[in-house]
This record gives sequence, structure tokens and C-alpha cells, in this order.
Amino acid sequence: MGKLGVRVIELEPMQVASWHGFGASPEGVAWEQLVAWAEPQGLLTDLETHRVWGFNNPSPALGSPNYGYEFWIELHDGEPTAAAPAVEIKSFGGGRYAVTHCTGVQNIEATWRRFGAWLEESEHQMGSHQWLERHCTRVDRAPEVLELDLYLPIAA
Repeated sequence: MGKLGVRVIELEPMQVASWHGFGASPEGVAWEQLVAWAEPQGLLTDLETHRVWGFNNPSPALGSPNYGYEFWIELHDGEPTAAAPAVEIKSFGGGRYAVTHCTGVQNIEATWRRFGAWLEESEHQMGSHQWLERHCTRVDRAPEVLELDLYLPIAA
């Protein structure tokens, strides 16, 4: 792993559709629900326009293989969206974030640790808003080529 490139941004508020998975591999469960809803509507054709976000919810607990993962897909005003039992529409307030990039599922945990160390050495303080992983590539691609932007909340 090379130098950790970090930029600070203001993430604008957004409306999202949300899915939740729980278990030993909750990402796959939530991703399948997202795909079943979003793909027929063409929302996964451009991950820049309809950004896909995720985060642990709840985080892994010591001694348990189970945890939760929540996926969001960004929605825009005026877009028709199909109703479905598993989807929840939410408003996210945005916030100030430090952002870094990570490639490969095998590097996510180590990159988050390095990012935490970066925060401790920086002039920034941890924010209280939601930390996020922006999925720059589809989750159902090879794990070693998965690309994420990690969003660490920082105080304004």
C-alpha cells in the first residue's frame, strides 16, 4: 500500500433508496435487493449519476460472525422510482468528509485503519454523522478489483 491520498469535501444532502442485510455476509444480501430494484429502472448504468453507498449497520461485534450492512443508491428529483417491500426511501443530510480511495476487498479493513491513524495525526476531529463507503464499481465484480471511496466524517 502506498501513500494514503486524502481530500476533504462537503457531501451535499441527498435522497436515497436503502436496503439492509444481516448475517455473516450481509453485503451480498443487501446488494441483491438493490440490484433487483434498481437495475430494471436503469439506475445502475451510471454509478456517477446514481452513486451507491454502503456502511456496516450494525458493526461486527466481538465473538460474533454476524453484522449488518446497509446499501444506498442516490435518487434525484423527478425520477420515477418503483415501490417495493424491501426498499426504504431516506433523506441524508450530508456533511464534511475526509475521503480516500481503496482497491480490493482484501484492503478495506487495513485502509480504514490507516485512515483512522491519518485522522489522529491531522488537524481534523471526528464528526458525528454517518461514515460511508462509496462503491465506485459494482459489488458483484471480482473482489480484488472492487473500488471504494472511503468517507470519514469530520467536524465542520
